[in-house]
Amino acid sequence: MALAVPRNPETINWRAKLFQFAPGLPALWPYNRSNLSHDLIAGLSVAAVALPVGVAYAQLAGFNPSVGLYSSILPLVAYALFGTSRQLILGPDAATCALIATAVAPLAKGNPQDYESLSVTLCFLAGVLCIGASFLRLGVMADFLSKPILVGFLNGIALSVILGQIGKIFGFAIDRGRIVPRLLEFIAKLGQTHWPTLAVGLGTFVVLLVTPKLLKRVPAALVAIVLSALVVRFFGLEHLGVKIVGDVPAGLPHLHIPTFSLELIPPLLGDAAGLALVTFSSMMLTSRSFAARNRYDVDADREFAALGMANIASAFSQGFAISGADSRTAMNDASGGRTQVTGLVAAGTIAVVLLFFTGPLRFVPVAALGAVLVKAGFSLIDLKALKLIFRIDRREFALSILATLGVVAIGAIQAILFVVILAILRFVRLVARPKIELLGKVEGMPGYHSLDRHPEARTIPGLLVLRFNAPIVFFNAPYFKRGVLDAVKGAAILPKWIVLDMIPITMIDATGLQTAQELADELQGRGTILAAAGRKSEWNQWANSRRFGEEMRKVKVYPTLKSAIHACLSGDEDSTGEEPSSRGSGLSVL
Repeated sequence: MALAVPRNPETINWRAKLFQFAPGLPALWPYNRSNLSHDLIAGLSVAAVALPVGVAYAQLAGFNPSVGLYSSILPLVAYALFGTSRQLILGPDAATCALIATAVAPLAKGNPQDYESLSVTLCFLAGVLCIGASFLRLGVMADFLSKPILVGFLNGIALSVILGQIGKIFGFAIDRGRIVPRLLEFIAKLGQTHWPTLAVGLGTFVVLLVTPKLLKRVPAALVAIVLSALVVRFFGLEHLGVKIVGDVPAGLPHLHIPTFSLELIPPLLGDAAGLALVTFSSMMLTSRSFAARNRYDVDADREFAALGMANIASAFSQGFAISGADSRTAMNDASGGRTQVTGLVAAGTIAVVLLFFTGPLRFVPVAALGAVLVKAGFSLIDLKALKLIFRIDRREFALSILATLGVVAIGAIQAILFVVILAILRFVRLVARPKIELLGKVEGMPGYHSLDRHPEARTIPGLLVLRFNAPIVFFNAPYFKRGVLDAVKGAAILPKWIVLDMIPITMIDATGLQTAQELADELQGRGTILAAAGRKSEWNQWANSRRFGEEMRKVKVYPTLKSAIHACLSGDEDSTGEEPSSRGSGLSVL
């Protein structure tokens, strides 16, 4: 029998620190070889989608097609090391590219060199902000932008992408920004339609729609791009005025330091912050959905850092900002990818194509890329989610529509601030004005229930049982006080007792505590005692740790609603026993 050799504690500690710094490493070192065939096939499949999409999204962001491939290599390597999702693939994204173009174009003022430098700098700044947010544990921001608001924002971005690319399909340029001016310009220029270009665009649409039905495991975008390039090459359509991508520089990017006026740093920082927020929120929706499907968890704060490292890697490779890619992540999952090695295989494949096989890319028609982007734009529109939101809550549906209108009216970058304000207002509305419920006893049902939902519930004369559905803090404490006093005013007879259900009240700050004491004093002057039910041990522990004495006794605290109501009915304020029997109280409803 072989003896187990004890491991060196220093080695174990060093490896643990390394794994903590780069959470993707445990899946790579040591690597389980049984996963290799699955990760290899999935990586090639992801690359097949990433190649045409990278070229198309580079066009959307206003770059040479090779830049889209630069942005698809090192970010995948960075995420494989620092990410916590096994399936997530990072890369160029339609919404992100639209944001980049919107942010950088006004600052570059038509100068190609400035446009490139500003885009690289924007990518780097967004990465740094993401890493800073990770250190500040701002991963909670992924939960802050609600699904209705994010759906509405992406719907607006989708409309912007579609109207920005549809001119390429019809063979003319659309120069205006914003959605409505683009639509008006498109309608005005319909007479300038270039029919051979339109034929290529519509043919690409047909391939994009038919391929998933005939070849389910083959990327539709890849098939559409390859076929359109072959048609252009063999029929010489470029001589008929059909625009093509042209020469795509082979080889890896040449590193250089961006140069531009330092006066542009402040607006770039603002744009980078908005870009970081939107890309992170979008990425977390994707990573969490696939993690749930495959039964594991992702760490939001580490994902923030991973996105930051991936953007910095993209900036160093002269690329642009990236985010989580839904279509490539879905391809990874459908192809059976098991670990982050999938991303490494995809990155290696794209690098090989960039080094040795860029020649065929020159024949790709711009109209075909426009069709791929329009199809991607339509995929961003989530009418099914809108319909579900409408059925759940009409107010949240209105918020979603407002987010879409924000993109339409003021543009994508400004709409980021708009949707954040919407999210804050929604949060404040929910917490600052929670529902205050009167509770009663329903025959045949244990516990105490809202009178609004159970009109048949019985109340006890002289006793009000209230539930405040939020913490009592500085911005809702006056509302809490007014709500209790209004309940007293609306009672048929002046209550002797008011029992407050403490279970939903997860926190009371200094303002809330002082307000509760003022309320207790005011009620006591009217002959009413304020009592609290629930969280008694938590309340006592907090009071004792801060050496509060008599001033804390203004509000009677009981462990449960049952014991508080027993004390009220028995007249024994120190009682914590069970409810009195129907014979003792004369109240059979209890």
